[in-house]
Amino acid sequence: MKIPFSYTFRSLWTRRLTTIMTIAGVALVVFVFAAVLMLAYGVEKTMVDTGSENNVICLRKASQGELASQVDRDAINNIKTYPEIKLSNDGKPLASNELYTIINLTKIETNDMGNVAIRGVEPAAFELRSHVNIIDGKMFGLGINEIIIGANIHKRFYGCNIGNELAFGGEQWKIVGIFEANGTGFESEVWGDVNRFMTAFDRANVFSALTFALNNIDDFSTVQKRVEEDPRFNYVELKREKVYYREQSEIMAGFIRILGTTITIIFSFGAMIGAMITMYSAVANRTIEVGTLRALGFRRKNILSAFLFESLTIALLGAGIGIALASFLQFFSLSTINWGTFSEFAFGFELSSDIIIYSFIFSIVMGIVGGFFPAVRAARLNIVNALRAS
Repeated sequence: MKIPFSYTFRSLWTRRLTTIMTIAGVALVVFVFAAVLMLAYGVEKTMVDTGSENNVICLRKASQGELASQVDRDAINNIKTYPEIKLSNDGKPLASNELYTIINLTKIETNDMGNVAIRGVEPAAFELRSHVNIIDGKMFGLGINEIIIGANIHKRFYGCNIGNELAFGGEQWKIVGIFEANGTGFESEVWGDVNRFMTAFDRANVFSALTFALNNIDDFSTVQKRVEEDPRFNYVELKREKVYYREQSEIMAGFIRILGTTITIIFSFGAMIGAMITMYSAVANRTIEVGTLRALGFRRKNILSAFLFESLTIALLGAGIGIALASFLQFFSLSTINWGTFSEFAFGFELSSDIIIYSFIFSIVMGIVGGFFPAVRAARLNIVNALRAS
């Protein structure tokens, strides 16, 4: 004979104050847990979405990123002749020679200096990255000192408005446009004509990378093999653009997860102790009640299940509240240094179905651990002694 669920809900309502306090504790822990996962996922999503499945990036081997990479002009020109590279509308290879470096600008919020990524691109870059769109102003002109800036740079740094000039590379550069890129990492960059940047930074024959699109996504292995077998290109490597940006996010996202999970586990012990105290108190206050249930024919396992269900109900209610509160973090964004590129990087909290599932699983574990021993104690109460209690 099973104890009805209504019994559990009435018991929780009878102990409203302690129930609410325990739910609040669980909600706080789940909020922190979900926030950490959302933060790490936000970093990954921002970086990974920066790349395209069909694009390939050519870098120097072991460079760990574009900032330290150097690929000479001859190698790039030869790779551009491969038949697997997609052609643009004008019949030229859909590829962009790119220069990547960093400059210092002053942050609006703190007045501190921050590193900002500078990317020199060719016109084909905008066809390669169709999610990059100018939202104000115009495109930079080729062969002149004009630049466009990402929306995050525009919001976070002084002097980053249309018509202003930035000083870097020993020259003055006029801002003529602001662009967005669907919230990806490109929004934390400044773009301009690669050939003008090459001259300003004295990099006439050495680019940071080459990015190109494939005719077919499955052509990657063919192109990769072609490069590996050519002795002239033994110092370069090809990566799918999406894989490259995923690798760039791994260090930061991994650090956030490890640190955040450690803090959350520490908090969870407090929540589990709180749940345990609440359930032990419930057992102590309901000794006669438990004895009556046993006298009516309910088995020990029914008592155990009822008290465990109470604990799980508290945990799930706390999880629901914690996740609901964490979802509001999606309206906020953060800015920090990308450890892969050493440049300013803006990202936001991102909630996913996996994070919701993990948060509920985490709360269920807390509910089981916090409620198991009190439930066992309730199930083991002697019927006669329980009925004699006052």
